[in-house]
Amino acid sequence: MITKLFRVFLCFSMSVWTISGSAALRQYVAKVENSEWQLKQKNRLQCTLSHALPGYGEAMFTSFASKQLNMEFELDMLRLPKSYGVAAVYSVPPKWMPGQVQRAIADMTIRKQYDGDLPEQAAWTMLSELEKGFWPTIYYQDWYNQYDRVSVGLNASNFAQPYTEFAECVANLLPYSFQDIAYTTLTYQFNNTVLTKYSQKRLAMIGEYLKEDTDLELVLLDGYTDSYGGRAINKQVSIRRAVEIKDFFRSMGVAPDRIEVTGHGERRHISPNINETTRGKNRRVIIRMTKP
Repeated sequence: MITKLFRVFLCFSMSVWTISGSAALRQYVAKVENSEWQLKQKNRLQCTLSHALPGYGEAMFTSFASKQLNMEFELDMLRLPKSYGVAAVYSVPPKWMPGQVQRAIADMTIRKQYDGDLPEQAAWTMLSELEKGFWPTIYYQDWYNQYDRVSVGLNASNFAQPYTEFAECVANLLPYSFQDIAYTTLTYQFNNTVLTKYSQKRLAMIGEYLKEDTDLELVLLDGYTDSYGGRAINKQVSIRRAVEIKDFFRSMGVAPDRIEVTGHGERRHISPNINETTRGKNRRVIIRMTKP
């Protein structure tokens, strides 16, 4: 009961602060006629929906390619915080929604010399409130002026169409990230350079990623074989397998001087060579990719 009363009091206090305390409240929000939302970045690796905040900075919602659906909110400030604190994030009804009340969304930790940010749940809530026409607003004590409080509002005007495009972009993100493919083991069929079906799928995943981002710092390709056959032949087979993968990377736009090939032949087995199943694990090319 005490907790419920405190929440009611806090909500009432925020309303009083917003309305009657405007003399000590600096407000940053785009005017309705100037409210602009746009897709700042749109590809299969990242989608960013941005909103300009005149005199303050920029609000951004971002989702990245990943195995899991994700979302984050960042408040890119022109003046970074000078101290630590906590901001209150509310969904505020605009003046043309009489009878509607503001609702608490989350608390945002303020860190010295860092932009403000919020995790997935709060970010999604802010987006859904914007979709309904509410204005997510961030309140905090100004870190540069002890007499001022600050409110930063996200104007829902002109939000609908850019948000639809943003949602379509998020739906088209790759279902894996660079970290998921940065270290990959490709295995081969017996006595040739044909990849197993699983490895063909893995290489196709890398290809899909490289269509969006070829900015790799280094690609290391290490080829290996099983111990079936002569050492000299196996050495050449391991090199040939790795070179074919290098050609693949080159065809995807990766600069050849960033790709290093090493053939190890039948050295460094990771599995016994006692039968076809275990030997198959030794017929492999290890791909290691790094980004700047």
